[in-house]
Amino acid sequence: MITNHQLDIATQVPSENFNQRPAESEISLVVIHNISLPPRKFNTPYIEDFFTNKLDINKHEYFNTLVGVKVSAHLLIKRTGEIVQFVNFDQRAWHAGESCFNQVENCNNYSIGIELEGTDTQDYETSQYQALNQVLSILKANYPITNIVGHSDIAPGRKTDPGASFNWSKLT
Repeated sequence: MITNHQLDIATQVPSENFNQRPAESEISLVVIHNISLPPRKFNTPYIEDFFTNKLDINKHEYFNTLVGVKVSAHLLIKRTGEIVQFVNFDQRAWHAGESCFNQVENCNNYSIGIELEGTDTQDYETSQYQALNQVLSILKANYPITNIVGHSDIAPGRKTDPGASFNWSKLT
């Protein structure tokens, strides 16, 4: 269930990395991403820290590449299937970057971004697919979602996620 554009089954960890959607925008797209911080490391607090501008760059040398970067997603689905919400669905999360889908640019304006804790090359967990399917069902019941795509589909050549390890046939 969604209450006030928040997913009831998600832990709320508010990010300030969002802004208002354009008045005429309608949420019609879901974009699937992947993230792991540091790369290929799971079950760390660093994704939440990154999306809430609290990442301590001294914790890992890779984090120096993220200095000043301000991004967010609406949701993160951890390896355990736990769901974290950073941005309310009626707000414009900063997940897609320069993007275009069906000749409409700026996908952040009309999409919901879902990050899966993972990489392009490692299998995702069954619990993540189960949580993702539950989330997609809820989103479709509340918003006019017409397409579910990968980050690679809206930013080809620039992004590769969710990667070859994501099994699209597991979406229901």
